[in-house]
Amino acid sequence: MTLSRTFATAGRVLTQIRHDPRTIGLLLVVPSLLIGLVAWIFTDTDLFADIGPAMIALFPFIVMFLVTSIATLRERRSGTLERLFSMPLGKGDFILGYALAFGLLAIFQTAIAVSFAVWVCGLEIEGTIWLLFAVAVADALLGTALGLLASAFARSEFQVVQFLPLLVFPQVLLGGIFIPRDQLPEALEAISEWLPLSFAIDALTAVADGSEDTEWIMAKLLVIGAWIIGSIVLGSVTLRRRTP
Repeated sequence: MTLSRTFATAGRVLTQIRHDPRTIGLLLVVPSLLIGLVAWIFTDTDLFADIGPAMIALFPFIVMFLVTSIATLRERRSGTLERLFSMPLGKGDFILGYALAFGLLAIFQTAIAVSFAVWVCGLEIEGTIWLLFAVAVADALLGTALGLLASAFARSEFQVVQFLPLLVFPQVLLGGIFIPRDQLPEALEAISEWLPLSFAIDALTAVADGSEDTEWIMAKLLVIGAWIIGSIVLGSVTLRRRTP
């Protein structure tokens, strides 16, 4: 794996996305619109103040998972990946290049979503905005990494969607959005303690209400980072050149 090949892969991905306005809109605009919709639904209540941080975690995570997994799988199904691997390009170069490209998009996506939630939708933040942004970026990168991992195992776009109930929906249901995790049945609470989205939701909520100190939040970020690195490494190891 070399940096020049990794950056070349990232540049190629960004060039392709630049010519796809619908994907750009899905990545950069849709999460903010969904956050705005939730804020509008609960405009006459105080509920958005409670669930707003979770929405910042949820929508970018799901969008990055879908776009990354489908885009990566399309490279393999079209034979592009096989042609790239006939050149001096390793699996690590490919996966890390995609991670860098979509990671950059995740930063822009998060900046828009957080700014929209705070300054347009009125989400009140007791902690520092930069820490909220850092956790939100890590959460979007987590969606990217899990999307890369799912694409390594899927054979079609339909199978990628099937990974949603396996990798995404359990994290949404057990992440504390619908009910505090400490009120879950004991077995489900134990499972939720190992799910990365739970760490992101906990950290974003703690920043919003100022209930925890920076060291506690940074510890959550380290766990999310470990999941990101582990998913990228596992995705590069299991990536196939072409889907039969």
